Amino acid sequence: MPYIRVWIHFVWSTKYRQPTLKNEFREILFDHIRQNARTKDIYLDRINGYYDHVHCLISLGSDQTIEKIAQLIKGESSFWFNNKSGFKTERLEWQDEYFAVSVSESGLDNVRAYIDNQVKHHQKKTFADEYDEFMKKYGFKMLG
Repeated sequence: MPYIRVWIHFVWSTKYRQPTLKNEFREILFDHIRQNARTKDIYLDRINGYYDHVHCLISLGSDQTIEKIAQLIKGESSFWFNNKSGFKTERLEWQDEYFAVSVSESGLDNVRAYIDNQVKHHQKKTFADEYDEFMKKYGFKMLG
């Protein structure tokens, strides 16, 4: 059995950054994502977000890829939200793009705290500002 610990910080937004993840939906959706991750052997350490985006901290297994994890979480959660959750007043769609950056063992506590404090964090900073900071910090090229 291989012993692997590869931490990934995922971030993705709702389609067109629509504020779909209102308070009454957000925690229920995150609980569902946690349960779904367990059934698919995805080690989801943290999940949180705000009205228009989600942050996850995941430890990849030996047969998991970043793309597959994103697909399993994003695809299944929007399907569940729209078809099985009972939320009839909102429709959830995710942007195709996402961020995925590695996290060192020494940085885990900082990333966990950052994810845990998303609601408080976004009372001072928009996701657009956070997005721009991620793009610059991690050297991603902006499209357009």
